[in-house]
Amino acid sequence: MRAPTTDRGRLLLVLALAAVVTVFTATVPLLRDWFDLRVYYGTVHTWLHHGGRIYDYHVPGTTYGFTYPPFAAVSMAPMGYLGLGAAIAAALVLNLTALAVVLRILAGPGWRRYGWFGWALVACGLALFEPLRDTFSFGQVNLLLLALVLGDGWLLSNGRGRWAGVGIGLAAAVKLTPAVFIGLLLLARRWKAAAVATAVALAATGLAALVVPGASKFYWTQAMWDTTRVGRLDYVSNQSLQGVLARLGETGRPLWATVVVLVLCVWAVRARRAVGAGDWIAAFALTGLTACLISPITWVHHLVWLLPSFAVLIRAGHARIAGALYAVMCTSVVWLWFDDSSGIDGFLGSNTYTWITLGLLLWLPTGHALGNRAPLNRNASTTAPAPSTAAATIAAVSAQPGPSSATAAAATGTAAGPGRGLGLARNASSDPTGSTRPAAAKPQSSNSRASSYTVKPPPA
Repeated sequence: MRAPTTDRGRLLLVLALAAVVTVFTATVPLLRDWFDLRVYYGTVHTWLHHGGRIYDYHVPGTTYGFTYPPFAAVSMAPMGYLGLGAAIAAALVLNLTALAVVLRILAGPGWRRYGWFGWALVACGLALFEPLRDTFSFGQVNLLLLALVLGDGWLLSNGRGRWAGVGIGLAAAVKLTPAVFIGLLLLARRWKAAAVATAVALAATGLAALVVPGASKFYWTQAMWDTTRVGRLDYVSNQSLQGVLARLGETGRPLWATVVVLVLCVWAVRARRAVGAGDWIAAFALTGLTACLISPITWVHHLVWLLPSFAVLIRAGHARIAGALYAVMCTSVVWLWFDDSSGIDGFLGSNTYTWITLGLLLWLPTGHALGNRAPLNRNASTTAPAPSTAAATIAAVSAQPGPSSATAAAATGTAAGPGRGLGLARNASSDPTGSTRPAAAKPQSSNSRASSYTVKPPPA
């Protein structure tokens, strides 16, 4: 049985796949009822309208509060003048826009050749990807940060580096983890872009210190160093190397710091090699993988940073490997060890996403930049734009036999192409890091001063 070749047949296939995805999304994973967005919303409302302190607010009935740097709260201030429903709608629009930007950059200038059918299959595949569906249902910001970072990569690789670094700087000011991309700019000897990123991050942090000096002092002197404000290190959703060690009962910082240094050494060697070959997308993908591994806490929804890696695999001719890894990350498999991660099976299974991330860091193909694409460490003014080819996965949909092949292509074609530059809900879980299992009690804040204010504030 071959994939449909008529528009009517393709439409029927897309509708059938959309129905399957809808049923899966409505029945298998627990949707999050915009939990993280409610944290943001309640925080800015108590701060702007009721004189509350940013890091004192907790979602009523929970211990969860705001954990990002102060600039993140300042940048979210417009949310304080919206109703909760409008804030949710705005978050959906922003995340969809960010996803479109990410796909556009990863697909390259030939994105139109994939047609409506190819992109419809991609949409179905993306809806199954656990980090992505959790990002949407939590109302998280990681897609926005990914778009900002990849935007800088696109500017650099296209010889438009005048504003490169702004996106990375803003992302690092909102969440600390993207600061590792400044390290990539230094490795690539993009001194100006690195300086711009650093300056933007410092300027944004300084602005927040002027707006909320008390919260800034508290964050940089206390909250930033207290990982218990974010959640339990050994919780199964924590798919960082620190999470692996914590589930083994090893919570000492010296061991974790040693592992982080080793990972950074591997990253530096591999990223530098990608930079030297002009393979910007692999360099950025490797950096995203590293950020997930070295962060003390990497919840499952943070793993949207793996999307560029699938683009690299497909571009290098490893679509089947990309499809297999992508499929695993659609299964929520790590939650099978929610209650007990002991034993060999627990060690392997509860850390499945970490092993995928580590494996990609070690073996992700590099040096597949096309033709005359210039290395990242060349001066931006002399960097010539590179040609691009169509992504094999989506382009081949109509030529592959069977609907299952088309479905697999959708799941792995998220970031297809070498490119240039770069529903229905169940009862929502109250756990901001949970998946298909019940919530676990997790201390999040060592600060006993919790706001009793609700997420639906009365009119100011």
